[in-house]
Amino acid sequence: MPLSRILLALCISLHFGAYLNAKQPLAESFLLNGNAKAGSIALAERLKEHPDDSQARFGLGVIQFFGAVENLGQSFYRYGLRDVSNSVGNMIPLLRLPVPQNPNPETLTYEDSRRILQSFVDELNVADQTLAKLDDPDVKLPLHITEIKLDFIGNGSEPVMLQTILISMRATRESRELFVVFDRADATWLRGYCHLLSAMCEFVLAHDGQEIFDATAQLFFQKVKSPFPFLQEGRRVFDFVGQFDVADAIAFIHLIRMPVKEPERMKVALQHLELVLEYSGEMWQLTMAETDNDHEWIPNPKQQGELGLGVSQAMIDSWLMATKEGTEVLQGKRLIPFWRGNEKRGVNLRRVFTEPTPFDLVLWIQGTAAAPYLETGDTTRPEVWTRLQQVFRGELIVFALWFN
Repeated sequence: MPLSRILLALCISLHFGAYLNAKQPLAESFLLNGNAKAGSIALAERLKEHPDDSQARFGLGVIQFFGAVENLGQSFYRYGLRDVSNSVGNMIPLLRLPVPQNPNPETLTYEDSRRILQSFVDELNVADQTLAKLDDPDVKLPLHITEIKLDFIGNGSEPVMLQTILISMRATRESRELFVVFDRADATWLRGYCHLLSAMCEFVLAHDGQEIFDATAQLFFQKVKSPFPFLQEGRRVFDFVGQFDVADAIAFIHLIRMPVKEPERMKVALQHLELVLEYSGEMWQLTMAETDNDHEWIPNPKQQGELGLGVSQAMIDSWLMATKEGTEVLQGKRLIPFWRGNEKRGVNLRRVFTEPTPFDLVLWIQGTAAAPYLETGDTTRPEVWTRLQQVFRGELIVFALWFN
């Protein structure tokens, strides 16, 4: 038997022993040691023997989610993800993962980049399917979440604390210890996030990004396969303090004009977005029915949340009104008001996904890319979005990232 399998088996047996002795959630015993892979195997085995162990099922879904993020980080490390904190890559959430710098990265191809995203989507789907089988209304999963570790290198030598990841992803502004008792509502919340991330990836995979990769991938990775090797060596046009060429950043924005490669993926992305809004409503329904006050992740107005952010009934009401409005927009029942000229028609967002055309960011901002989707009909009500802004008092983005 290979040494790696022997060590994996030993790791699993030790964690099982700790779980049985201390009653610590089995999932946490792996997450705190950065052993998501071993944890996934151990919890799957636990469920084979005890299929009614709802905490194990919840824990498996959580570990599978973190495992997907960890594997994404390991792929980024393998191909030498750059520190994008001061570059255009900072605008792309997934590239903000605090992956250690690889001193000897492999060369990234465009095909590799698509494979990485597809693997991430596949693993998110596994986590979602596990959580979908969770039907215990009283399930609890206590976790010291900021102490969770992810192994982005793949050998356990330099684990990254989840707290560091949350700060890099701008999910929190400060370093603090968080102990949360996740419940049934939070499982639905996590399913929503699985679908949100999947929607983003499917949108990218629906388009042909070969041109933008060939010209600008060096902004994000140390070694890339490109027909323009001079972009990765020697002189620059507008050097930004030795970190990247401003001309490359401009080219990146200019080249966000991608042809449709796999149109069916746009429909899949739409389905993911519809599920995000559906699970948001379900999450709040479950949250509002809670009567305890046990280290809440997302509290109702009578509970206290561990993040220290209060949630009022007005916030929940306005959020649910906005998700209902958003659902009608995705269904094509309401249109997005057009932003140019005296045009009375609106944009049918559903048709953007079901009848995709090449995506050109600049032309969408200008308005001409929206022209094929203009229709006469009811537009989304501005008072819904105005109220949302007013109720959240200028912190809508912070709460939106939290609420999902």
